[in-house]
Amino acid sequence: MKPPILALKNVRLADGPKMLFDGVNLAVEPRSRACLVGRNGAGKTTLLKMLAGQIQPDDGERAVQPATRIAYVPQEPEIVGATLLDHCIAGGAAEYQAQAALDIFGIDPEKSTAGLSGGEIRRVALARAFAEDPDLLLLDEPTNHLDILAIESLEAELASSRAAMVIVSHDRAFLERTTQRSFWLEHRKVRRLDKGFAAFDAWVEQVLAAEAEEGRKIDKKLEQEEHWLQRGVTGRRARNEGRRRALMDLRQVKVERLREVRGDMNMGIASSGLSGQRVIEAKGIAKGFGERTLLKSFSTRILRGDRVAIVGPNGAGKTTLVKMLLGQIAPDEGSVKLGANLEIAYIDQARADLKPDMMLRDVLTPLGGDQVMVRGLPKHVNAYAKDFLFTDAQIRQPVRSLSGGERNRLLLARALATPANLLILDEPTNDLDMDTLDLLEDLLADFEGTLILVSHDRDFIDRLATSTIALNGRGDVVETPGGWQDFLRQNPGYFGAISAPASTPPAPKVAAKAAPQAPESKKTKLSFKDQHRLKEAEGLMLSLPAKIAKLEADMADPALYTRDPAGFDKLTKSHAHAQAELVKAEEDWMKLEEMREALETGL
Repeated sequence: MKPPILALKNVRLADGPKMLFDGVNLAVEPRSRACLVGRNGAGKTTLLKMLAGQIQPDDGERAVQPATRIAYVPQEPEIVGATLLDHCIAGGAAEYQAQAALDIFGIDPEKSTAGLSGGEIRRVALARAFAEDPDLLLLDEPTNHLDILAIESLEAELASSRAAMVIVSHDRAFLERTTQRSFWLEHRKVRRLDKGFAAFDAWVEQVLAAEAEEGRKIDKKLEQEEHWLQRGVTGRRARNEGRRRALMDLRQVKVERLREVRGDMNMGIASSGLSGQRVIEAKGIAKGFGERTLLKSFSTRILRGDRVAIVGPNGAGKTTLVKMLLGQIAPDEGSVKLGANLEIAYIDQARADLKPDMMLRDVLTPLGGDQVMVRGLPKHVNAYAKDFLFTDAQIRQPVRSLSGGERNRLLLARALATPANLLILDEPTNDLDMDTLDLLEDLLADFEGTLILVSHDRDFIDRLATSTIALNGRGDVVETPGGWQDFLRQNPGYFGAISAPASTPPAPKVAAKAAPQAPESKKTKLSFKDQHRLKEAEGLMLSLPAKIAKLEADMADPALYTRDPAGFDKLTKSHAHAQAELVKAEEDWMKLEEMREALETGL
């Protein structure tokens, strides 16, 4: 293994009375690609800033190889300078490199830095990082505000980059495609798995099972020592003082272990009663602005209990479609009818009404007092906040003290207390840790009402959506049963012909006419090798889900790890391998299907 280009050795850091890191060791080797995973508030962003050299540890060492170039893209980038090109070269990148990187992400170099959307800010920040050609790339929630197509472009750039990477993200599909190592920040320390995120969940289950077994041993030992202490310590105090100190140490271990146990979130949606069976019916709706057509004629019927995902490039009209379906914007053509007894809760991705100086309790009790109405019953604001993992101390703190994930959790807490039978979530997964995402998925799956979800999180959509509505930015709208992967299988090449974003500058004029070249013979079908792989991938897509389900059923045996640790380890490795094989088969199938269709149609 090559020596690390950057390493943290026995690092300690406190945030006031709270210890964030206590003996953190972390090494990043050249071209390694790692994810950094941990709950909200564990210190992932702080650790990235320490790796970037922006924060110094209280104790321990940060070692960097000489001349190592580090590019850090924060969770909330700030774009400065007169133009976007000015911003991209401010870090030392050559102008031609900056222009090339901006072009990759569909950004006009001469555009002003004022008035950028969230997606544009993210793409410009990423472009600057790539333009600087770093040895180490540190990315904090890089997929936030990016549409699915931009995320896939980012994945391609990361795959071709020579830089080492440490990535903080909640996007499971993104991490599975981009990482080969996992760092887990938990209990103020970092653990390392030399496998990508696809193997992370199974590994964590093994670690937690082993810790639970160790905890049971400590509890049993503590019980025995307590019995000894009560029965005979007075007569043997002098010669057994060492044993008594060992008991005190055991007690302290138990105290520390209990202190580290994370509270359980107790999320729930306040129900306002059932809506009518028909929630929304749209017939032939269309919308345009000026010369641009956002939506051509589109019809859909959303029934009670449906979970509808809306996907597409930024600027394709997703929010406009939602507002038309809700009756907030009138279509140019067609009609929209809303069902009876609708109570709507809307979580906006902008978080515009979370003022930095507001106290958390004021956000949850905008009318004053100390009670929150939850599912028709009053609950003390502190108790309700604890359901969302906020402490009593945080209740009296301003919003600006919260991490991005904690702010999003606060919005969820407020919205979910509002009685609703139609829930609209606009990019709800931004900044949430994976534990919270899993709990939110469970909550939404059990929600009796109707869900409309605008999201770029492919895994989140696959786990929740009963249908997916896709907009391609040219006015076309397609609805497909199922989630994102179902949509791709049924609509290969749907996004393939999307034109460059409007902000992309026109291609430079050619000074001289190129010499004519001999025409190439045009392929009309896949090569034999590609045809074989297409058929093989299709077979794997049919067989692997059943195999994965069988492995998951075997792993669900609660006694398996204790009875057969080696067998459990073999199952988890087989499960991770099967999942990775399925992801690769789906990607290859999609790519080859698009290629086959293009060859056969001559496009």
